[in-house]
Amino acid sequence: MTDGPHQGGPQEPRTFTRSRARDIGDAVTSVFVRLGLVPGTSLLTTRGRRSGLPRTHPATLVTLDGRRWLVAPYGVVSWVHNVRADPRVLVRRGLSRHVFVVRAASAQEAGPVLRQYVRRSRPTRPYFAATVDSPVEAFVAEADRHPVFELVPYDTGR
Repeated sequence: MTDGPHQGGPQEPRTFTRSRARDIGDAVTSVFVRLGLVPGTSLLTTRGRRSGLPRTHPATLVTLDGRRWLVAPYGVVSWVHNVRADPRVLVRRGLSRHVFVVRAASAQEAGPVLRQYVRRSRPTRPYFAATVDSPVEAFVAEADRHPVFELVPYDTGR
């Protein structure tokens, strides 16, 4: 018997594609996140790199060793391009609102964050080759496909 995704071996990751159903699902999820009813999920608002308009998506944050991290489980999607163009983001959960500046993590920093993310976020697991049982090194190897950003509090000068 060969090692496959169910035996802890590597799996062929799914590729993310936008769809109308995904957009509707994000909109519905966003309503529940605004109400603070989705554990561990926040709303991430970025500035559109071309339009300059605010773009909001649900996002699951990871806290590791006292630092907060933003993970791109579906790869380099629109919000990743947006934060690379303008690293200031707004993170909301219920009535809580915080402005951050994102900092791209190195592959070595991203590995443990990605591992924790996959353990917490079951719906995104098919987009990773590494599994919940994979060593951190397997996640370090995937860091180029799943950007990770540290959320650094933004000093507004107040």
